[in-house]
Amino acid sequence: SPIRQILRTHPGAVARTFAISALGSITYYVGITYVPAFLHASGRSEGQALWLSTVAAVAVIGATPVFGLLSDRWGRRPVLLGLTALSALLPLSLFALMADTTAVGVIVAAVVLACVAGGISAVAAPATAEQFPGEGRVSGLALGVTMATAFFGGATPWLAQWWVERSGWAAAPGAMIALVAVLVLPVLWTLPETVP
Repeated sequence: SPIRQILRTHPGAVARTFAISALGSITYYVGITYVPAFLHASGRSEGQALWLSTVAAVAVIGATPVFGLLSDRWGRRPVLLGLTALSALLPLSLFALMADTTAVGVIVAAVVLACVAGGISAVAAPATAEQFPGEGRVSGLALGVTMATAFFGGATPWLAQWWVERSGWAAAPGAMIALVAVLVLPVLWTLPETVP
């Protein structure tokens, strides 16, 4: 009954939370979680790949509250739209840079990619919850967020590695992120501003 009710009364909110979570999941699971495996497969030692990824993870810890503050000040919608545009434009070149450059270039690419993912996560948490009234919020989030996370999170690191191995194209994981960003951009364009 709660699921039927939320689908009947707030289908647009379910679609918007699915889109936000799809972008957040693919940027996180490919742009952060998969990066150590990508760096190792690109010829770096396991220790070096983990060290470089740790630097990116520390940068995310600093960037996440900054993006949260920006969304509180300027609104969820403009910050999410900006991060979505960055997710469409940057990942192809950032993965290519991580595959073919020195440690400094890899750190810059990994940090930028991780900070975009961290920014999306920082804004997505309140933005998804704010799509629903208090009544039905849990059901709406269960449908939109959980389904998108399962679909765009769970298997995407494996799919990214499979695509790189089959195609020989180092930027393939970046193409996955960019494709999802382009697909969710029209949905996020309709996002009502919810910041107080």
